[in-house]
Amino acid sequence: MFGNNNKQPRLSVFQSADTARQFLQQCYKQLHREDAVQRSYTNCYPFLYYLEHGQNFYATAQQAPLSIKPVLLFYGMVQLLKACLLTVDPDYPESTSVLAHGVSARKRKKQGYEFLDDEVKVQKNGLFTHFSEKMFHVKQEAGEKFRMGALLQRIGELHDTFFLLSGRKKQLSLPVVHTVSPPMVAIPKAILDYYHMPLTRFLQYLREEGQGKAITFVNEEGEWLRFQLTAPLSPVGEGPFFFQLDGTYRIAVKKEKIFLLPEIHAHYLLLYNLSMISRYETEWWCELLHSYPSKAYIFIVEFLTVSAKKVPWLVNEYLMQKWNSCSADA
Repeated sequence: MFGNNNKQPRLSVFQSADTARQFLQQCYKQLHREDAVQRSYTNCYPFLYYLEHGQNFYATAQQAPLSIKPVLLFYGMVQLLKACLLTVDPDYPESTSVLAHGVSARKRKKQGYEFLDDEVKVQKNGLFTHFSEKMFHVKQEAGEKFRMGALLQRIGELHDTFFLLSGRKKQLSLPVVHTVSPPMVAIPKAILDYYHMPLTRFLQYLREEGQGKAITFVNEEGEWLRFQLTAPLSPVGEGPFFFQLDGTYRIAVKKEKIFLLPEIHAHYLLLYNLSMISRYETEWWCELLHSYPSKAYIFIVEFLTVSAKKVPWLVNEYLMQKWNSCSADA
């Protein structure tokens, strides 16, 4: 009855100045910019160069030693995000304040440091707060902190590892079955026990947090609750659904803010901190890579493997959604 949809990345569709210009022009018309034509000419080459530069970072990261992968992946992601920003912010970068990273890492203690407990703090200005608001309409509060262990839990592909390393006691998500046409989702009935909610309250919760889409309860079929959507789930959208690269979705079993943020946020914050550690905490970083002192090593290596594939995929999906939206309005 249900199936899953898995599309392949198509960033190559943008690798033409004429195509990029027309695409940006339609994006700017959606923003009701009177200078849409002029800005599309101005931004088409920066758009192409950001994409090219970002993909070069990722290609290099595939061949690079593990010790420097975080730096390459982080700056590759930064370039891809700048390309995305040009589709929603024709004036980017309007000021130097948006050029900073937008987050900071705390000073680390030399003894007893544990990566999973480390935190990054949101700054008032910078790329993180800018892309969060412009691309996803999520306003970040300056001073808010995110813990590495929580951010890793936002990556659906790592949930099995968390489950195994917790002695099969820490279930982070349940599988759901999603169809694109018609747009529907089936969720295990057990989710009601995890959320301590009756069906009516759970439906309200999904309407509030489920990517802003209207959702209607259809029926209960065995151990599944079936819902109808007005549009398919978006891999780049906010929670509580987790998209995985195999084309499947899962739903978080805990109601936590990190599970409701778009996954791109988690990749950015994790890669930022790991890139800072790689550059400035070389002794600790090399000890981690060579002596395997804690389970953090397992999560870091697995995350870097997933992120190298998933971030370009998520960026591609974001741009293709913009492409389809612009084509529909053209």
